[in-house]
Amino acid sequence: MADRFKTSDGCEIAYTLHNGAGANAPRVALVHSLALDRSIWDDVAQELSRDCQVLTWDCRGHGRSGQPLTTYTPQLFARDLAELMDQVKWPSAVVGGCSMGGMVAQAFAIEYPKCTTGLVLIDTTAWYGADAPKVWRERGATGKEKGMGALVEFQTGRWFGDAFRANQKATVDRLVKVFLDNNVDCYVKTCEMLGDGDLREGLATIKVPTAVAVGEEDYATPVAMAEALHQGIAGSTLTVLPGGRHITPTEKPQDIAARFREVIARAK
Repeated sequence: MADRFKTSDGCEIAYTLHNGAGANAPRVALVHSLALDRSIWDDVAQELSRDCQVLTWDCRGHGRSGQPLTTYTPQLFARDLAELMDQVKWPSAVVGGCSMGGMVAQAFAIEYPKCTTGLVLIDTTAWYGADAPKVWRERGATGKEKGMGALVEFQTGRWFGDAFRANQKATVDRLVKVFLDNNVDCYVKTCEMLGDGDLREGLATIKVPTAVAVGEEDYATPVAMAEALHQGIAGSTLTVLPGGRHITPTEKPQDIAARFREVIARAK
């Protein structure tokens, strides 16, 4: 079921609720990566929805959701998810995020611990590093000055390995279209959010079952960043996915679904 709702500050959020497994099934909320949309989760959602309720959504500034030009923060996006969960009457969920979505998922677990039963952090980080504000603003400026098309080759090489790009051209082309359809001003705001984001201090407060997963060839958030998350969250697991790059929910959906099933089992 695809639907829309408005947040407390008036931003319209587009979402899809897969609830065919029934009201008593485990609940999983999924947060997508920068400049893409909820469709990166299509194959994972299809797999999990056999026996879980699954919620996917387009973050503000992305996809079919509203595009307000305010200051974006991981905490603001996490609040959007909290209000969306209220909308669909979910008291809690296992929350998972890829890349940008992983930062939002961390912020959600830190800000809304009672609403978080488990956490899956994919191809992500709590902090991009001391030079991140400069690097991310430069990327946003490239999109603004040269157009999103100027970033496509850079992005697709980071998103997926060579074999996937060669064998799954239709999927790559679909996501490139999503990327090109972005509101560039919202892209700039989100780049600033990622450059400024630093969730390291909150990691020690995360007490729920947590799985960290990263593509072996992830150049955007390398294995070392995943290791730092794993070390920062007590009791977490770490899985390095052979041959995976940065958007492993699309590239390796069965492996990612397995991480969610492990967390769901531990959360019972």
